[in-house]
Amino acid sequence: MAGRFVARVLPVLTVVLAILVIWYGAAIWMNAQWTRDQAARAGQEVTFIEILRDTMAQDRPVLPAPHQVAAELWNSTVVEELTSRRGIVQSGTLSNRSLIYHGWITLSATLLGFVIGSGLGIALAIGIVHNRAMDQSVMPWAIASQTIPILAIAPMIIVVLNSVGVTGLLPKAIISAYLSFFPVVVGMVKGLRAPDHMQLDLMKTYNASRAQVFAKLRLPSSMPYLFASLKVGIAASLVGAIVGELPTGAVAGLGARLLAGSYYGQTVQIWSALIGAAVLAGLMVGLIGLLQRRTLRRMGMAR
Repeated sequence: MAGRFVARVLPVLTVVLAILVIWYGAAIWMNAQWTRDQAARAGQEVTFIEILRDTMAQDRPVLPAPHQVAAELWNSTVVEELTSRRGIVQSGTLSNRSLIYHGWITLSATLLGFVIGSGLGIALAIGIVHNRAMDQSVMPWAIASQTIPILAIAPMIIVVLNSVGVTGLLPKAIISAYLSFFPVVVGMVKGLRAPDHMQLDLMKTYNASRAQVFAKLRLPSSMPYLFASLKVGIAASLVGAIVGELPTGAVAGLGARLLAGSYYGQTVQIWSALIGAAVLAGLMVGLIGLLQRRTLRRMGMAR
């Protein structure tokens, strides 16, 4: 058991260690020029040790070091909520300065968009598989829709919805749905078409109706494909929610944190928001993976 655990953890730790080494090296290299420029203005010379010490503690580094990002994450989550007068301990609600609060705002739009996009994707996939006209008409349009850059279409969606009085969470959710529905369509179509001709012919010999073929054969066969596409879709939905916050000048959400950090040159804040988004995406993908294992195990398709 211990050997199996080490075999699983060791490759992950090796990759993490390699990333940290490269990150620290890049931070020193990219931040060193500012230190040299400051020393040149003062008519001084700096040693490598002084450069190393300064690049690890700059207030506005070009590339923040990992420990600076970790400290910002800790301060903007745990410390903010436990000690700030706006935090949940003092006020009973999440602080609007907390990364947890901003993450929750983005997560709300992500989940709503994911539900809309996944539902639309599954419905379109069922129609495409069972209707030749939809296969020839809807699928090409679904593929063509993904050629439009999301940064171009997001402001259009927000402006149109604002003109009809739709504001708040829904516009961001629709942008999330726009990104998440396509992987679900493609994966579900592939899954519903996974049964071979022999299996379909066998169902015909049983005089099974189209609904019975779908429920007993096509749908169970599509489950591995569906969950794989849902993992891609939930990550794309998070990207859509963040992008949807950028053109609106939002004051809350991970996109708002990124904008505020870029306006004021707070690169540490930008990177902490990016890492927070990555952690959030990892948790959601992991949750879908857990649901996948349990579902497939109950269906007898996995151990």
